[in-house]
Amino acid sequence: MSLTKKILIALVLGVIVGIILTFIPESLFSTIDTFVLNPVGQIFIHLIMMLVVPIVFVSIVLGTAGLGEPAKLGKIGVQTISFFLVTTAVALCISLALAFMIKPGTEGVFDVSMADYEASEAPPVMETIINIIPTNPLSAMSAGDMLQIIAFAIFIGIALAFLGEKTKGIYNLFEQANDVLMFLVNLVMKTAPYGAFALIASAIGGAGLDAIGSMGAYMGTVILGLFVHAGVTYSLAIWMLGKANPWQFYKGFFPAMSVAFSTASSSATLPLSMKAAQENLGVNKNISSFVQPLGATINMDGTAIMQATAAVFISQVYAIPLEFTDIILIIVTATLASIGTAGVPGVGLIMLAMVLTQVGLPVEGIALIIGIDRLLDMLRTAMNITGDAACAYIISENEKRRSA
Repeated sequence: MSLTKKILIALVLGVIVGIILTFIPESLFSTIDTFVLNPVGQIFIHLIMMLVVPIVFVSIVLGTAGLGEPAKLGKIGVQTISFFLVTTAVALCISLALAFMIKPGTEGVFDVSMADYEASEAPPVMETIINIIPTNPLSAMSAGDMLQIIAFAIFIGIALAFLGEKTKGIYNLFEQANDVLMFLVNLVMKTAPYGAFALIASAIGGAGLDAIGSMGAYMGTVILGLFVHAGVTYSLAIWMLGKANPWQFYKGFFPAMSVAFSTASSSATLPLSMKAAQENLGVNKNISSFVQPLGATINMDGTAIMQATAAVFISQVYAIPLEFTDIILIIVTATLASIGTAGVPGVGLIMLAMVLTQVGLPVEGIALIIGIDRLLDMLRTAMNITGDAACAYIISENEKRRSA
């Protein structure tokens, strides 16, 4: 049986077991979760996270060096950033339109007095831009600061590209390191079905059917937005820009999407995401190594959809109408924030706090959605990595045609 089928079966079993766990006493669920589900799920995540920093660094160095001349690197960089910004803006427009049509915040009576979420303060955008350049690259790697790691790796890659034959030995060393890391990825992925089962069962069992049911309208709006964006925006981009079959793309990339769903982490899924793009979709290794780690850090279409829907939802719950200028502000703020707050822990909720503050909505409203955010985080993470792969796939296909 293929790994994809095993993961899919594990996810279905995890959902069934998670629903069953909602009917048992909380003390019994806590024991099962503490001693069985949580350890299995966390060990799986730790195994993958162990590889993330070295894979990002090695991949970006090889990708940058492999692209060769600075003009080509600059062209692909511009295409990548443009694709990310445009698709994020489109995702926000789709989610805003659906939220205003469905009106999830008017579907039930919510106790807004329970809103006791304390927002973390997001760093200023300019400070984040300045801090992209690491003062200590080793410290950045130790802390897992992805933007700084990517910046340092790009500099190393450019140097290797310029020096050419002089540094051929170092380039070969990076290629060998990449081979070692990919071997470890294959080894770790044998545990993916068990990790996926434990993570989804724990998430559903912990959220409870009451929490899921009471927030059904909000969840449904977010999920619909995610599916519309994937089914329409990405599919059209793959078909029109990449001149390729969207169905073949999704079929080849499904293993990575299923792991992203269970881990709810773009970074944790990155090793398998790159593997699926390169081996199943035929994406050029250098382009994949440059685009996908960058996307895992700054491209957040799924998160943008959640932010826009949550902003409208909270405005409806608190009966605070949004003006047209507020809607434009949500689109601009959330699009820029997808890059500006990259690398910040809990980035989704911090970005949402920024958006709510900009349009004058109570940040405390985040408490109304935080209970089911883990479940939605799984879906939007799958969306985020799909956007990264779609970008890499389109650029790779176009480059193949140019060189043909």
